[in-house]
Amino acid sequence: MTTNHTTQPNVAAFFDKDSNTFSYVVKDPTSSSCAIVDSVLDFDYASGGTFNKSADEIVTYVTDHKLSVEWLIETHVHADHLSAAPYLQQKLGGKIGIGSDITTVQTTFAGIFNEGADFLHDGSQFDHLFTDGEQFTVGNMTCTALHTPGHTPACFTHVLGDAVFVGDTLFMPDAGTARADFPGGDAGILFDSIQKILALPDDNRIFMCHDYCPNGRELEYQTTVKQQREHNIHIKQDISKAAFVELRETRDKTLAMPRLILPSLQINMRAGHMPEPEENGLSYLKIPLNAFK
Repeated sequence: MTTNHTTQPNVAAFFDKDSNTFSYVVKDPTSSSCAIVDSVLDFDYASGGTFNKSADEIVTYVTDHKLSVEWLIETHVHADHLSAAPYLQQKLGGKIGIGSDITTVQTTFAGIFNEGADFLHDGSQFDHLFTDGEQFTVGNMTCTALHTPGHTPACFTHVLGDAVFVGDTLFMPDAGTARADFPGGDAGILFDSIQKILALPDDNRIFMCHDYCPNGRELEYQTTVKQQREHNIHIKQDISKAAFVELRETRDKTLAMPRLILPSLQINMRAGHMPEPEENGLSYLKIPLNAFK
């Protein structure tokens, strides 16, 4: 694996308080090219309404800085927020990309939500499917896509210069690691995936998708490979794979489902697009009873 970790892109963070999610605009330092990582579409569960407040903050930033969007990257099919990628693509351009194992996720959740034959399981809703170790560019910056499953089968970590976007695979060191109890998740596979991240250069910057501020500390979103390797409460270098799996599976049994998991999965497995409207012109989401209890 080759990574150009000496290139330091400018990373602008955007925080959506409602879903506790960080989105990022990542700019190549030698051009106006950028990528947007893990965008958020605002959603009001009570009314079923979608809003673009969070996405419009990114639109304003990109236009004010005269940036050119090349990629709209989804680190995985999020279960806690809706993706704004189609809206941002309409406003700013760029290709929507996700890991190639999206096909596994689509097949799994198409069954749970009883999707019809018109819902394709081939990832064609996305513009690009990343493969493990694939190199791509943002402007003149070399980037690498790493398959890091365990939280979901399609989780990818994206290394853009020295900036590493891990999705939900890792949290800040005092918060640990991703849960692995969703359909298709696996704590043992998660352990192996994290080792790939920890093998990156010590000073690579790691950017979080979420931060839940354990013990009341201030909100944080950036750490390093070295800090994760030495201080992550779940995955410090002295823990065995078996001990990690026991810790992770025990903890996962205590966790509630994310508040927006049902709408998020149905929309995000469609690359952020809504289900096709029915005869009355409205799109609908399903609530599968007792499927996630």
